[in-house]
Amino acid sequence: MNTTDNLTLHTDKYQINMMYAHWAQGSLNDKAVFELYFRKLPFANGYAAAAGLERVVHYIQNLKFGEAEINYLKEQEEGYKEGFLEELRNFRFTGHLYAVPEGTLVFPNVPLIRVEARVWEAQLIETALLNFINYQTLIMTKASRIKQVAPQDVLLEFGTRRAQEAEAAVWGARASYMAGFDATSNMRAGMMFGIPTKGTHAHAWVQGHDTEEEAFRKYAEVLPDQVTLLVDTYDTLKSGLPNAIRIATMLEKQGKRMNAIRLDSGDLAYLSKSARRMLDEAGFPYVKIVASNDLDENIIFNLKAQDAKIDVWGVGTQLITGGDQPALGGVYKLVAREKNGGYVPVIKISGNPEKVSNPGIKEVYRIINKETGKAEADYMTLPGEEDIKQGKRIKLFDPIHPYIHKYIEDYEAIPLLQPIFLEGKLVYALPELEQIRAYHKEQFELFWPEYLRKLNPEMYPVDLSTELWQLKMDLIQAHQA
Repeated sequence: MNTTDNLTLHTDKYQINMMYAHWAQGSLNDKAVFELYFRKLPFANGYAAAAGLERVVHYIQNLKFGEAEINYLKEQEEGYKEGFLEELRNFRFTGHLYAVPEGTLVFPNVPLIRVEARVWEAQLIETALLNFINYQTLIMTKASRIKQVAPQDVLLEFGTRRAQEAEAAVWGARASYMAGFDATSNMRAGMMFGIPTKGTHAHAWVQGHDTEEEAFRKYAEVLPDQVTLLVDTYDTLKSGLPNAIRIATMLEKQGKRMNAIRLDSGDLAYLSKSARRMLDEAGFPYVKIVASNDLDENIIFNLKAQDAKIDVWGVGTQLITGGDQPALGGVYKLVAREKNGGYVPVIKISGNPEKVSNPGIKEVYRIINKETGKAEADYMTLPGEEDIKQGKRIKLFDPIHPYIHKYIEDYEAIPLLQPIFLEGKLVYALPELEQIRAYHKEQFELFWPEYLRKLNPEMYPVDLSTELWQLKMDLIQAHQA
């Protein structure tokens, strides 16, 4: 089987078929505007954390049909004509792409990405953009939830062996680090992104020696400054802890200090409190306790409520897979198309009200109340609206229940969508991971805690301007007529 690093065909077949139809009909150069957004927050959370933009940038920069891709398309039963394949040989992304920066707190129906491009460029990239943004935003949101329940503790991403695939493991590790995790066990992610790496040893190390104490001692002999011992191979309190204490004593005589013990099974609340007491009584209050074993934000929250004496959390399966929610559910919808030299808005109407799209090219602002310093709402407008740009009074109302409204005058309007590519050229400087981590942490200061809490969060308002709302109503009525 041949594999390739070229992601140009990392797309659905119907995208290629639509590209072919546009080429055959002579409409391949018609412009179109698409928006990528999600309709429902994951994990019943109050917010999501935008991620995946760096992956999107690298993908767009390397879009090119090579001969391997062209030859594969020649084999398809559709019988694509040579003229189409020749056009693909010259394919490059030449459009505009705007996006919300990674680490931004985001909400349903707010565009995370806007693409303005030739229709067949915009169609080709849909699948990959959804793949990257859906997965990484899901994982960053999950990691951010975990960080919220253990803000002062050390968090380690341990999920590689349970990730759906190799790329999911490394990009999931990156998303977790952006959300505030402190390190990953994945060495490739560490090398690719500069993320700190951490690890202990496996049960196999203990099983591979005649005694548990011998296994601990030999490990400590070769890594005396990095000793964290897994103590649950046989009996945590009767065997693992006493043997770990012997090794801690040995290290102190060498002028060293053991870092931690790790609990990977059993009643973590009871075992951690017993372990803390045993370590303290033996004179090792500095030895920390690491816990793992299918942890997530709910288990950590409950363990902390039981006063578990855990300093470091190793979170794996439930983080890297999204655990209780396997996908974000983001969509990529056409909102405007070229006609008679300009753009006309389009709308998707559905029997499900939440699936009715917001038409037209839109600007998106986060409205910050200057008096409180807190976000009042995210506010979507049509491009030509001047009130928001001039800081004039605007009306914030619920798009589903428009009678619920208020006016705001003293505000700052922060544009959320930043230019990333203009005419196919990268105009955005990708921030360092540490910058994204700091930016994500700062985001929480903009929101009232009611929107951020883990259970039953208040719904943050996402509003349409009066002009945009009226356009939506007019298009709905026109199509129904």
